[in-house]
Amino acid sequence: MRSVLSFLVLFSAALLSACGGNTVKRDPAYAAVRPVPVQPQEKHDGAIFDARNNISLFEDYRARRVGDILTVRLEEQTDAEKETETTVNKTNSSSVANPTIFGASPEFSLPGALPLDNTSNNNLAFNFGSETDFEGEGESEQNNLLSGNISVSVVEVLANGNMFVRGEKVITINQGNEYIRLSGIVSPRDIEADNSVSSVRIADAQIAYVGDGPTNDANVMGWLSRFFASALMPF
Repeated sequence: MRSVLSFLVLFSAALLSACGGNTVKRDPAYAAVRPVPVQPQEKHDGAIFDARNNISLFEDYRARRVGDILTVRLEEQTDAEKETETTVNKTNSSSVANPTIFGASPEFSLPGALPLDNTSNNNLAFNFGSETDFEGEGESEQNNLLSGNISVSVVEVLANGNMFVRGEKVITINQGNEYIRLSGIVSPRDIEADNSVSSVRIADAQIAYVGDGPTNDANVMGWLSRFFASALMPF
């Protein structure tokens, strides 16, 4: 009876975990950063003008400070193709004639001695040969395409003015979640007037597009199938 109750408890827990499969799993490594608060400056001149509240009429809205938002245009496209062909041929051949023992010269031959090459049972001649042929051919082709937009925040402004940015975008569709994560270093010179930058202009870019949920689980190969398809399978 106790074993039956344990099985029911485990089965219920599995059902509850399956029902909560669409829970968003945010990655803290791509969390947004709040702007650094500006320390108030003491006024000693007694004037009405306050530099902390000034408004620049000719200033654009490009990201340049910690906490600013920057839009990244995902324009990733890679095409790779590789083809190899190898052919190796090798042939070896060696032979040794039958030597003459006790019969090479008349002055040293014994009575009744005959060269070994005249007998049928004492032939020491041999020859061998080997031939090796190898032919290999391989071909690989891979195409990747990722397009869209993602807004990231400035995490750190480096000494040379470049900015380290990161961000995460979560899209929930039906019972699954799609995650787009991006981090890298952006140069202010590459930011366009609309406060956007192409992903191909980001240095040390790390772009991840992953998902979870029943649809994603159905597209994952099982562990036994992965074993038979891996290099550990000897056959």
